[in-house]
Amino acid sequence: MNSTSTASFHKRVTAAGVLIAAGIVFGDIGTSPLYTLNAVFHGRVITEDVALGALSAIFWTLTFQTTLKYVIITLQADNKGEGGIFSLYALIRRYWGKWLLIPAMAGGAFLIADGIITPPISVASAVEGLQKVNPDINTVPIIIAILVGLFAFQQFGTDKIGKIFGPVMTVWFTFIGVLGVMAMAQYPSVLKALNPYYAYVMLREVPGGFWLLGSIFLCTTGAEALYSDMGHCGRNNIRVSWIYIKVMLILAYAGQTAWLLNHVGETTGELSPFFHIVPDSIYIPALIIATMATIIASQALISGCFTLINEAIRLDIWPRHRVLFPGNIKGQLYIPFINWFLMAGCIGMVLYFKESTKMEAAFGLSVTLTMIMSTVLINFYLHAKRVPFIWVALLTTIFLVIETSFLLANLQKIKEGGWITLVIGAVLFTIMFVWHKGRLIKRSLMKLVPIENYVTLLQKLSTDEHIPKYATNLVYLTASGTSRKIEKTAVDSILSGFPKRADIYWFVHVNVLDEPYAMNYHVDTLARNDVYFVEFNLGFRIDPRIDYYFKQVVEDMVKNKEIDVSERYEQSYQESQIGDLRFLVMDSFLSFENDMTFGKNFIMKSYFNLRMLSVKEEVNFGLDPSNVTVEKYPVVVTPVNLPKLTRR
Repeated sequence: MNSTSTASFHKRVTAAGVLIAAGIVFGDIGTSPLYTLNAVFHGRVITEDVALGALSAIFWTLTFQTTLKYVIITLQADNKGEGGIFSLYALIRRYWGKWLLIPAMAGGAFLIADGIITPPISVASAVEGLQKVNPDINTVPIIIAILVGLFAFQQFGTDKIGKIFGPVMTVWFTFIGVLGVMAMAQYPSVLKALNPYYAYVMLREVPGGFWLLGSIFLCTTGAEALYSDMGHCGRNNIRVSWIYIKVMLILAYAGQTAWLLNHVGETTGELSPFFHIVPDSIYIPALIIATMATIIASQALISGCFTLINEAIRLDIWPRHRVLFPGNIKGQLYIPFINWFLMAGCIGMVLYFKESTKMEAAFGLSVTLTMIMSTVLINFYLHAKRVPFIWVALLTTIFLVIETSFLLANLQKIKEGGWITLVIGAVLFTIMFVWHKGRLIKRSLMKLVPIENYVTLLQKLSTDEHIPKYATNLVYLTASGTSRKIEKTAVDSILSGFPKRADIYWFVHVNVLDEPYAMNYHVDTLARNDVYFVEFNLGFRIDPRIDYYFKQVVEDMVKNKEIDVSERYEQSYQESQIGDLRFLVMDSFLSFENDMTFGKNFIMKSYFNLRMLSVKEEVNFGLDPSNVTVEKYPVVVTPVNLPKLTRR
């Protein structure tokens, strides 16, 4: 998508786009009325100050965090049409340097960690509504069955069922809004809580009122995912749909608050206030649509995690995994390793907490850290856009004060289960850091040599019929971004030992761009018919199927007579004009001949252990196994300096 079409895509507002936005973007935040006020009043006697204060705090949280920060400001930061914390980092690193990778990695890690608790709590909060029908029902097996089915379905793609997401979620939002209006009939003055004074009273006057922010924060936990899905729906479609969705959400919360105000001095019991305001005559249909909405919300989050990990892989901050494209929707992908990892994590959460009210203790803590990290990045984005300093400082201060308050209030959740998502987020961050640092150390050891020093020798080798031919086209994947230099290990592979003779030597470099969907290549002719350097420029969301792309390049060059194949004697026996291909992948291992410091030793050993869990280079670059040879070479970071042996 070029810049003109991207701008048009984000400016355009269509009924279909608004409908899709309602289904994909707002699933998580749209199901929060099922559990937010339940978390506030769980184990607490209902009081007027807390009921009105909670509604007021929810309204202003949705106004400042979701509307102002994400819908109005953050959606402006599109990277060639795409959003998300890693897209934002890729957009601004050219201005402020790569140190911003630390908050980007932290934000991404804690967002994925929060993704492990979101599907269980969403599905559980809906399924537990069955307890009104059958108080003794065990909901755990039902929740796990739904989650297993959801994750098992990912491999088939969601393009078909995705078409019903929008209509179902539109029905859901309309339903909860109407339900709220019906409940407000008992206490219409509840809307006075939109005055921020009531939030102030709760925070200042109610004992422990500040700590209730940890539960109130649940109303906006889907805001970060909203930004990640911008590329699917378009900026203006999201903004227009949010107007309607926010009104419906406020009505839903207001209706629940009206019920609370009519039960001051009591407790909510086992059911969420949401289910208390559902009329008995439509209770089962309400339960069904609530469950469908939570499944859709979970699906959107799972897809978001796939997108996030894929971007991290392309930015070299996550081990490579196999990425599949099962559907026809632009950007839809499936990562088997991450899918089953998320499923195992979600099932573990259900088995550990068992009830949604207990899951709430772990929910939201990690995503507050993600929001703080995104605020840091947005601050630098606004500076890069030359927004006046006073406005940048004011907005950054407002968001940091709000998010820091939520973080402090959420700290009480650590001992109640929040430590789980913090540990998961810390582990994911460590993986990103180790992978990135290990790649940097390994890259710093890579010795590049001028290719011009070897071109004549390669030409001579290419025509030396005393040496058996290794391949017609010998292709080396190189990390060198310039046609003037290549790795010494590649030269040694060709010339050391028994030389590898080929008609044509190719050095191929894959350059991952900051933009998401770019696809182009460039060829440097170092010696016609003998040595070429090819650079593929691919966006960070493009699957690098180098085998397929490389054949296209060679076929185009033969067709354009940039390569002469007329003198190749074996051509008369082959169907293909380009002859056979042999991709040679250089793979490293950590040598025993290292004497590293403790920190560097930990980084490098962890890095090479992570490589064992990641997909192989030949798989990552989409190479046909029948065309690939892998050669290993040792990595020596700090050579061992031992005393010499003496002969006796």
